[in-house]
Amino acid sequence: MSISLYMDEQVPKPITTGLRQRDVDVLTVQEDGRSGYPDPLLVDRATELGRVIFSQDEDLPMEAYHRQAEGINFSGVIYARQNQVSIGDCVRDLEVIAKVSNPEDCANRIYYLPL
Repeated sequence: MSISLYMDEQVPKPITTGLRQRDVDVLTVQEDGRSGYPDPLLVDRATELGRVIFSQDEDLPMEAYHRQAEGINFSGVIYARQNQVSIGDCVRDLEVIAKVSNPEDCANRIYYLPL
């Protein structure tokens, strides 16, 4: 089984392109017409679509922590700081997560890159 990713709007395009070249199912916030939406709505949307959201916005993990504390289900969050992980490392680690994980592995969890 694998997971599908939902890319937050500040994720660099080369990460999305690299994942698509590796046959990872990716949808960007922009492609979904959700640019500028607040984090809670993006997490809701990713969950509605059955996708794990990937972000480099430091506020998004805080939204996930809030949901964990309140017992609010979400499909999962993957986070990487822009200045601590290269584009290549993001692509590699996201590909691994996407191809070896299933939705149940990611549900209500926060993953940090690099692995």
